[in-house]
Amino acid sequence: MAESWATFGVDLHLEPTGAGVRRGLTDALREAVRTGRLAPGTRLPSSRTLAADLGIARNTVADAYADLVAEGWLTARQGSGTRVSERTVVPPANPAPRPRAHSRPAYNLIPGTPDLTTFPRAEWLKAARRALTSAPYQALDYGDPRGRPELRAALAGYLSRARGVRADPERILVCAGFSHGLRILAAVLRGRGGHTAAVESYGLDVHWKLLADAGLRTVPLPVDELGTDPRELGDEAAVLLTPAHQFPIGGTLHRNRRAIVVDWARRTGGVVIEDDYDGEFRYDRQPVGALQGLDPDHVVYAGTASKSLAPGLRLAWLVLPPSVMEEAVRAKGGIDSCGALDQLTLAEFIVSGAYDRHVRAARLRYRRRRDALVAELARRAPQVHATGIAAGLHLVLRLPPGTEQAALRAAAWHGLALHELHRYEHPDAAVERRDALVVGYGTPPDHAWSGALDALCASLHS
Repeated sequence: MAESWATFGVDLHLEPTGAGVRRGLTDALREAVRTGRLAPGTRLPSSRTLAADLGIARNTVADAYADLVAEGWLTARQGSGTRVSERTVVPPANPAPRPRAHSRPAYNLIPGTPDLTTFPRAEWLKAARRALTSAPYQALDYGDPRGRPELRAALAGYLSRARGVRADPERILVCAGFSHGLRILAAVLRGRGGHTAAVESYGLDVHWKLLADAGLRTVPLPVDELGTDPRELGDEAAVLLTPAHQFPIGGTLHRNRRAIVVDWARRTGGVVIEDDYDGEFRYDRQPVGALQGLDPDHVVYAGTASKSLAPGLRLAWLVLPPSVMEEAVRAKGGIDSCGALDQLTLAEFIVSGAYDRHVRAARLRYRRRRDALVAELARRAPQVHATGIAAGLHLVLRLPPGTEQAALRAAAWHGLALHELHRYEHPDAAVERRDALVVGYGTPPDHAWSGALDALCASLHS
């Protein structure tokens, strides 16, 4: 039977050096206190515990403690144990210079994140408690590489009801964010011998780089008022699209082009990857149904909690065709790499109806922001034209020719962080250069939104 003292105290890393065990221990403790590695007020292990950890005599530790108490480095009180004295920590001589901190912008209007202050902490905590209480012990094991069955079942019901996805729990793969899912799909495509993937002329360079890192050359497709034009698709292994709300232009893929994409996949055996990153946020009418609903045997539906809840959850999902599922599971690895507790919590959050309530409240909040933004621009900057406003968490501001750089400088002067449209152009795309800004209105918290809006209008007016 293990001795009871082995379970008490705190861990303390020390490397006694020098002549004699007692002196080496005393010097090591003194140096740890002097440099601040042991902060003032820190309670040290008992002499018995530290002696056992270091493999030395208990009296040696007690004597070292007594020496440092006498010198004023430590304090010892009955019932309070031995602690580091409250004293000013002297920094080491010639510390390494700290890098100069850059001033942060007052308002972040870069698209990509929702208002994190509105994360439903109380409801999430309730869901976590219910999920953990009812979860079987096996849920804490490595688990199915596809993800927890509770979450896959909850997602199948929600996606079918809310996004028109033809989902089956057996065809859902949970992954750690959209980039993780795209990396898995890229590995599948390369494993099949694919060399190229079509992408939209405007999009995120991180996705293009991820495909390139997997050995796939990206070929840009034109984007116009009808969305991405798929008529130039050829023998590519896959095409990556944002059909519900093109990022960043903001349009919806026209129904005729949706049919063209599906016909291409059926004819060539190519894979359509549908990124539905903010499909829940449609303001002027019902959200457009998922492209996957037209042909679940050739379209991979990719969704994520990053925009609806928070990107820090690192939870996303792929609804896969049967022909892709086994390869994707192998590419992901033999175990579930996503946190089981967060998966169980999200499953409970969806099944309880809390997810629907949160999305509906968020949709109303962001619609009010969009309406305020469009109205203020019309009043204070009529030379600017807002497009892509029907959905999502961002819009595009078309500027008069030759004014983009001046607008960016003015925005920086007013403390705004935002991007020009050119930043999202594929390097090989043959697109007409447009002066435009991409404005994300989802990130600022409610208390800062009016200030961000005022600063944006002021920078466009100056």
